[in-house]
Amino acid sequence: MAGTATGVGPLRRMPMQERSVARVQRMLDACADLIDEVGYEGLTTTLLAERAGVAIGSVYQFFPDKRAVVQALTMRNVEAYVSRVEARINDGGPRHWVDVVEIAMDEYIDMHRTIPGFRTLHFGDVVDTNLLDEERDNNAVIVDQLSRLLVGHFHLPAGPALTFALARAVEMADALVKSAFRYQVDGDEAILVEAKQIIRDYLARKLGTSAAEVAARHPAG
Repeated sequence: MAGTATGVGPLRRMPMQERSVARVQRMLDACADLIDEVGYEGLTTTLLAERAGVAIGSVYQFFPDKRAVVQALTMRNVEAYVSRVEARINDGGPRHWVDVVEIAMDEYIDMHRTIPGFRTLHFGDVVDTNLLDEERDNNAVIVDQLSRLLVGHFHLPAGPALTFALARAVEMADALVKSAFRYQVDGDEAILVEAKQIIRDYLARKLGTSAAEVAARHPAG
């Protein structure tokens, strides 16, 4: 995803051959599994190489350290998340920007349930609040991508008001979803339903959609 990080990113060098690309993806898959099993602190490049079935030299051929591997995994997750949200928008589902709140929340929740490592790693704060971009915190990267979708597809006015509202919404959504998955392995459904309503109502108030319209589009229960 363009603009996710500054500089050359976490890779020492880009894999050019198909075999090298597949090897790097195996490393990222192994990293995701290990993050769930042992956490970031327990992760080592030796464990990573063993799980991926590669020589330790292959890890260092592409990554300087474990942080770089986790950074690349997080970037992959961000790309997947934004692509999933945008694909559903392009499929013609939402006719109003407020419907994107449901889509964005649903995809975030589903990734917690189905993507290895995501429930532990999220978008990188467990490692570093500036894991995705050394000049912006991780949430700011997500906000920029969501803002791009809302401006591009629904013509919301770009600017500080939109950025502020989305930043607060992302922070609230992240806290509520973490809470839901802390109480139940697949996420406490009551908390998740409440989270969606809270975020919809907040953004509608900040961005100018009436509560009645939101309620009509998303009936309670």
